[in-house]
Amino acid sequence: MSSPLTAPPEGFGPILRSSPVLDALGGFMSRGEGEELEVGLWVGPNHLNARGGLHGGVIATLMDVATGYMLVARSGGRRRLTARMTLDYRAAAGPGEWLQVFLDRTEEDGRKTLVHARLMSGERRVAEATVLFVDAPAARPG
Repeated sequence: MSSPLTAPPEGFGPILRSSPVLDALGGFMSRGEGEELEVGLWVGPNHLNARGGLHGGVIATLMDVATGYMLVARSGGRRRLTARMTLDYRAAAGPGEWLQVFLDRTEEDGRKTLVHARLMSGERRVAEATVLFVDAPAARPG
């Protein structure tokens, strides 16, 4: 097994589409666009729990954000909302580690899309998620 990266791979920069929660957490990064969009997190001290490991809530946030952003990028900008996420924690992660989300499979059924993804630190599987997205409702005028 290779050791985890301690810095983002070349080409990663601050995530292109941020939000107040991502700005507060920091460390969310991306590279590429469309089918090539990749999303990861460089774990910093503000991502840790009281025991010094990566907080499970940060893992959940990363999996939700990354799968959503990557799904939208691959579907030509079709807006989606997270309806449900099942998350299995597999291994601990800590400060200085580079974590990256990989989409393994997507299943579309009308306005619903099921995404299966994994969170990796090098070759170590940190978490797995199954996320159900639904099409966002059309914006209401006015």
